[in-house]
Amino acid sequence: QCVLWKDNACCTANTSLEAHQDQSYLYNFNWDHCGAMPEKCKRHFIQDTCLYECSPNLGPWIDQADSSWRKERIRDVPLCQEECEQWWEDCQDAVTCKVNWHKGWNWTTG
Repeated sequence: QCVLWKDNACCTANTSLEAHQDQSYLYNFNWDHCGAMPEKCKRHFIQDTCLYECSPNLGPWIDQADSSWRKERIRDVPLCQEECEQWWEDCQDAVTCKVNWHKGWNWTTG
């Protein structure tokens, strides 16, 4: 999923490899935290991770974050309507245990 940035990336090949792991050291996060995430859905989240980690063009969308685990985040990046609709189509039957993935996690158990 990171191939889009292979010729002009702000990440290493190892970062790309880790973005594709279900349990990655990048964020100490497992895509399957509420049961198996369908592969067709997971690919969108992996590509989103690749965008965040690898794109050299995110400057206009960097926002300061008041979080203990990161100092900045990417917000309001334009998304093509077709991509948005495909993401919804591929993930509409998937489940998560969180209302908001950006805050409120209990990391004490790892």
